[in-house]
Amino acid sequence: MVQALEQKGRPRGATPQGFAAEADRARLAGTALKAYRRLVKQWGLTGAQAAALLGVSVSTWERLKPDEGRRTLSQDQMTRVSILVGIYKGLHLLFADAMADRWPMLPNTGPLFAARTPVAAMIEGGIPLMLDTRRYVDAVRGGL
Repeated sequence: MVQALEQKGRPRGATPQGFAAEADRARLAGTALKAYRRLVKQWGLTGAQAAALLGVSVSTWERLKPDEGRRTLSQDQMTRVSILVGIYKGLHLLFADAMADRWPMLPNTGPLFAARTPVAAMIEGGIPLMLDTRRYVDAVRGGL
């Protein structure tokens, strides 16, 4: 019954966290960038790949610092980070750490990826393919 009153740990009536309000994005940007930089390192992404997944130029990616409180990410960028962190978490629930961190850079014959790496597919497919990849990882681990 309590489960029915709560949605993913939120009390009934509480609004879910969104990224539409600039104040929320400004508050969360530092933490999001810090998490994303760790993910980039763990997955072994190049600067170009990291920038493409975030939806920014390489020069912008190189200038983004998580400890700069004045940096605000766009709603699109916050959504991208959220999706990618969800994929990271799902992979670490599914695989041992070493495999979880290698999986995004391994060629994959699944229909979503068409023999590309999940990273290459997500760069090409943008947010829609990122969301599909997140759902795929969740489904494989039995989360859906």
